[in-house]
Formats: sequence, C-alpha cells, structure tokens
Amino acid sequence: MHPLFIILIVAAALSALCLFVFAPGAGGKDGKKAFYGRNIAHRGLYERDQSIPENSLPAFSRAAERGYGVELDVQLSKDGRVVVFHDDTLLRACGVDRRADELTYGQLCVLSLFGTGERIPLFMEVLSVLSGRVPVVVELKNGKRNAELCEKTLAILEGYEGEYCVESFSPFIVGWFRKRAPHIMRGQLAQLPADYGDAVSKPAALLLGVCFFNFIARPHFIAHRYGKATLPVKLARRLGAMSFTWTPHDESEEKNSDAVIFEYYLPTVKFK
Repeated sequence: MHPLFIILIVAAALSALCLFVFAPGAGGKDGKKAFYGRNIAHRGLYERDQSIPENSLPAFSRAAERGYGVELDVQLSKDGRVVVFHDDTLLRACGVDRRADELTYGQLCVLSLFGTGERIPLFMEVLSVLSGRVPVVVELKNGKRNAELCEKTLAILEGYEGEYCVESFSPFIVGWFRKRAPHIMRGQLAQLPADYGDAVSKPAALLLGVCFFNFIARPHFIAHRYGKATLPVKLARRLGAMSFTWTPHDESEEKNSDAVIFEYYLPTVKFK
C-alpha cells in the first residue's frame, strides 16, 4: 500500500475520532435564542463586599429588575431539598465548617449569608422571585447524589415559565440531561487544566479541560472561564457549540462570546 494512502487513512481516522469525542450536541436551537448575546449575572447581581450576598433572593431580584439573565448554583441539603448555594462547605459564606449537604434545610435556612440578614434560599423560592422574567442558567454542583439532584432540579424547572438551561462541571450530570431531558439546552463548564488546582487529579483536570467527555454530554454550549481555551474547546465551538464565558469583570469578552456570565460591573443587557 502506498505510504501516502496510509497517511490519508490515518488522518481520516484521527479526524473522525476527534469529531466523535469533541463534537457538541445537535439541536437546542430554540434555547440558544434566549441566551444569544445576553449578559447574565453571576450568582445574581450581588455586591462585591457581599452587602447584597451572592446567590441570595435580593441579588436575583436586582438582576431581574435590570433585565439581566441569571446564573445560579444548586445542590442538595441532607434531607433532599434543592437549595441555591455555591460552595461545597459553608465556611466562606456562613462561617460554619460543615458541608452544605451535611445539614438539613431547617439547619441551613437559619444561617446568615456573609453576616447579612439573608439566608440560603430554596431553588423554588428563587424561581418564584424571578417569575419567568429572565432566562436562567442553572449550574448543578457535582456530589455524591447526582442522580437525585438532577431528578429534583428537572422537576422544579418544568414548572418555571421562563427560559432556562443547565450546566455542570461534571460531564456525567450534563449527560444525564442529554439522556433524560434532551429538549433542555445543556452546557459543559470548563477551564484550562491548570485552573482546576487541587479540585481534581491532574489527569482528570487534563481531560476536563479539553472537554474530552463531550461524547458523553454532547453539550449545546461550552461555558469556559474567560481568557485562553484549549484547542479541543475551540474545535467544539467551531462545530457549533455556543460560547458562554465566565466570569469577566469588564466587557472585553463580549466580542468573542455568544453569552457572558459577568460579575462586578454593569454591562448592557444584550450585546448582540
């Protein structure tokens, strides 16, 4: 067999493999319209000094009043309630050195957020405050009870009258929605491998940073940390994945993004 022919076969095989591994999901066109060119308030429109705390009802209300989309984080309490809270532990936000999923909702809801009068809200409470006015990006936090979190989050979202999408750092959570709720726009959260720090092992950080598990999740969008991205992430975008960017502190990422999850400044509601 001619060497050139062998090279062409190998090149074609590698190209097919790359397409299989990194290609985004098909569809999601209707969902993309709601988020395209949109500025989305990261954890609500909160104050940098946390006088209006992140992931609090006032922060979400402020964002909706200004017309911004909203990004928020959901996880489970010990007794299976879906709460809106970002960190794995309560130490930074509430001064309690416990995991959020180690306490019942009754124990969580009496804790103060950053020393204010605000409390950790239920997901249903946040959606009630938003009242369908703005699109919502729901990040599902990776944990020990992912299937339960996915099921309960989906059940709550189905009652929301506005636009929404889901995202996660876990491709297996995103893949759950691909299988169980393919009509919902889904996104893969990612960042450069070095930015994962000690959160995961170095091999896992490499695989997650290049979105190697797109063949499981088939995301409609890649939500990537602002700045540089790996070549496979760029390839997924070329192949049709929407580009969400988090969390710049000025408008500089708008020119390279389809949607921006911002914090610490007040951009226009839409930039495209």
